[in-house]
Amino acid sequence: MSRIVRAAAIQISPVLGDDGLGTARKVCQAIRDAAEKGVKLAVFPETFVPYYPYFSFIQPAFRFGSEHLELYERAVIIPGPVTDMVAEAARQTGMVVVLGVNERDFGTLYNTQIIFDATGEILLKRRKITPTYHERMVWGQGDGAGLKVVESAAGRIGALACWEHYNPLARYALMTQHEEIHCAQFPGSLVGQIFADQMEVTIRHHALESGCFVVNATGWLTDDQIREIARDPALEGPLRGGCFTAIVSPEGKLLGTPLTEGEGMVIADLDFALITKRKRMMDSVGHYARPELLSLLQDRRPAQTVHYVGEQEMGASVAPSGNEATP
Repeated sequence: MSRIVRAAAIQISPVLGDDGLGTARKVCQAIRDAAEKGVKLAVFPETFVPYYPYFSFIQPAFRFGSEHLELYERAVIIPGPVTDMVAEAARQTGMVVVLGVNERDFGTLYNTQIIFDATGEILLKRRKITPTYHERMVWGQGDGAGLKVVESAAGRIGALACWEHYNPLARYALMTQHEEIHCAQFPGSLVGQIFADQMEVTIRHHALESGCFVVNATGWLTDDQIREIARDPALEGPLRGGCFTAIVSPEGKLLGTPLTEGEGMVIADLDFALITKRKRMMDSVGHYARPELLSLLQDRRPAQTVHYVGEQEMGASVAPSGNEATP
C-alpha cells in the first residue's frame, strides 16, 4: 500500500521590529493551525525568522549598516530559544518542519535551513552555499556538508534555498540521495511577477528531473511592511510580487492552486506511488544515468578556519561550528 503524507507550503508574513521572537511565535501558531488540518510536513519561507533582509536589495551597502546590525541582534542561535520553541511545536503536533532562519555564528550570519523531525529533533542544519547578488553583503557562504537528504517521519527530505536551485550540481547531489520530498524556500515579495514565473519553472523542473515532490514556500509582506522597509515610495515596487507558494508532484503537476499573494497555506496529499510511477519512466540517478560518462564529486567536509595538529587537550579553544546538528 502506498504511503500518503499531507504537506503544507506556508505563505506568511514576518513580525518586524520586535526582539526577533515574534516571527518564531507566528511560526509555532501556523504549525498548530496546520496540524488541525492533518498536516504532517510544513515548509516555511527562506530566512523567515526573524525576517528576510529585504533592506539589502533596495539600499546600497554603505547605507544599511544599522539594519544589518539589527539583524545580528535578532538572528537565531542554534540551538537556542527559537529552535527550542519550534522543536516543541513540532513534537506536540507530530509534524516535520522545515524552517528558514538567519543564523548567527559568532561574527557571521548565514542563510540556514533547519529540518525538525516530528519528535522535535533537529535532523539537519544546512547553510546556503552561495548567497545571491545583494545577499553576499549580508550572509557568509555555506559548504557541502549540508547537501544531505535526511530520513524523517514524512519521508526522505532534501532542501535548497532560492537560487541554489540554479546550481544543477547542488540539486543533483540531493537527487543522488533519492529524496522523496524536496523542500524549497524563496523570500517572496521581491522582484515582481518575473520572479514568480521563474520560480514555477524551477520547482516544476526539479520535480520532474528528481522524480520527487516539491513543497515550495515564499514569504509575504503586507503593504504596511513594504512602506516600513522601503521608507521611500520609489523603492516599494521591488518589494511587490514574486510569490509562488506551491506543491508539485513528481510528474510536474501542480497540486492545488498556488498562492501568489496574501497569507495562507497550500495543502496537498503526497502519494508516494507517484514517485515510482515517474522513476519507472525516468530515473536520472538510476537507469537513466550514465555514470561512466558523467558523475558528481561532492566535498562533504565542513569548512573550518583552523585545523589542530598535535595535542587533543585544547579545552580553552573555541571549536569551529559544523553544518550538521548533533543528535
